Amino acid sequence: MKPQWTHIIIHHSLTQDGRTISWEAIRKYHIDIQGWRDIGYHFGIELLPDGVYHILTGRPLNQPGAHCKEEGMNQKGIGFCFVGNYDLIAPPTEMIVKAAAYIKGLIDVFGIIPANVRGHRDYATYKSCPGRLFDMSQFRDLLR
Repeated sequence: MKPQWTHIIIHHSLTQDGRTISWEAIRKYHIDIQGWRDIGYHFGIELLPDGVYHILTGRPLNQPGAHCKEEGMNQKGIGFCFVGNYDLIAPPTEMIVKAAAYIKGLIDVFGIIPANVRGHRDYATYKSCPGRLFDMSQFRDLLR
């Protein structure tokens, strides 16, 4: 069944910074260790060695995610991962701005309301995603 996107769920990778783990390493972990068919997220953002934040693609949007099982969010929430540990530091402004612009496009295409852009922690209280120092309210303000 094709997903009907109503939400976007924001995550972080819990790595020290965006240069410590690659998107492909996350994909490999999800496939080889978790036993999933692909990376759990649909999109992500990572600081690559060229010094630029890049939007990364994961699962195709015609497939449910494997990033937030609570409340059926894998079937209705697009998974977006910020590579880094935002329990320890706040995400860099450049990263936030670039991700917000991309997510705004997803909101427009799928008719998702900004209030439905939520952190994983909103559904799984044992998670801190997208990090204790990631201000979801401020991030949603960029999406309006």
